[in-house]
Amino acid sequence: MIDDKFDYLLRLGDNALVLSQRLTEWVGKGPALEEDMALANTALDLIGQARLWLSYAGEVEGLGRTENPLAFLRDAHDFRNLLLVEQPNGGYADTLVRQYLFDSWHHLLLDELTRSSDARIAGIAVKAIKEVTYHLRRSADLVVRLGDGTDDSHRRMQTAIDELWMYTGEMFQPDAVDEVLEAQGVATDVAALRDPWLAQLRHTLAEATLTMPSPEAWMQKGGKQGRHGEHLGFLLAEMQFLQRAYPGVQW
Repeated sequence: MIDDKFDYLLRLGDNALVLSQRLTEWVGKGPALEEDMALANTALDLIGQARLWLSYAGEVEGLGRTENPLAFLRDAHDFRNLLLVEQPNGGYADTLVRQYLFDSWHHLLLDELTRSSDARIAGIAVKAIKEVTYHLRRSADLVVRLGDGTDDSHRRMQTAIDELWMYTGEMFQPDAVDEVLEAQGVATDVAALRDPWLAQLRHTLAEATLTMPSPEAWMQKGGKQGRHGEHLGFLLAEMQFLQRAYPGVQW
């Protein structure tokens, strides 16, 4: 049971950690100063959430690992994040669409986790959902503004949705870990999040004059079980460099 909860907490923490690392890659490179700052602030929120999830994971594991070794001393196959969050930034449209697809799911998940039978998980979810509510409002607004903007911005946003869509199915595919913890009331039924997520996307994309790909399209999977593409390895090489080069270093 402890192993299942540890694995589940890694998933929550790794999603936030990996996406925050992706967003920090925009610092100093944003399309506008306001956007540069907004992406950095979102990344900081996610880093804070990752620390809470990974700290709890270390306690559940019981081997003395804190959030730092869990973040900086695991290899790619030990990470449990969704494939969506590790996808490269690409252009600003790719980053924004990735953020919206994740935010809309993340908000639904956290709302359910506020009622977890695990008081620690519920407490973290209560704190995190306040930040993610803003993340979702901002990313949805920008999807509409750019989707229903110029011909060029519309084309870029539609291309980003079409290319990232295959990574969304994994968010709603439960596995043995999900099922065990759901039975205990610790986790929620991720499959049940699919319909409200699709409904939310239909509304936003229609307002943005964008076409939603088929929900029945073929989907990638495996991130939650530690099967990742090559992109995660490069991301971790940069994120973990200092701790790997100078073991035990502290500021």
